[in-house]
Amino acid sequence: MAETRYRKNAGSVFNLHLHMVWCPKYRRPVLVDAVALRLDELLREKAKELNAEVEGLEIMPDHVHLFLSVPPTDAPQHYANQFKGYTSRVLRQEFPHLKSRLPSLWSRSYYVGSAGHVSADVIKRYIEEQKSRG
Repeated sequence: MAETRYRKNAGSVFNLHLHMVWCPKYRRPVLVDAVALRLDELLREKAKELNAEVEGLEIMPDHVHLFLSVPPTDAPQHYANQFKGYTSRVLRQEFPHLKSRLPSLWSRSYYVGSAGHVSADVIKRYIEEQKSRG
């Protein structure tokens, strides 16, 4: 079993991961070639700025999967807004064809799920066991 990798900041020790998925407007397959390569660079750049670590990234023509280790200081919505807003602005500036084909680069919705080292069932069982010890 892999060793748990904890991160630290001034007030906490954490192991918090987010799996995020979002799509271009109308699920258009525009994330290809140079656009996909630049999107990869931009997502990694923004993650570093946000003190997040990219643990997995898959850019498909019509959607993005991003798996991040994040500090517990911001809500998942903050990360989604930061990644989507920043990449939309830069990509539309650098690739004019994205402006002409889409009113905005990303759809308004996204998926986010949290993940950690242990499953929800393990945590529930641990909490239940604490009752019997108390």
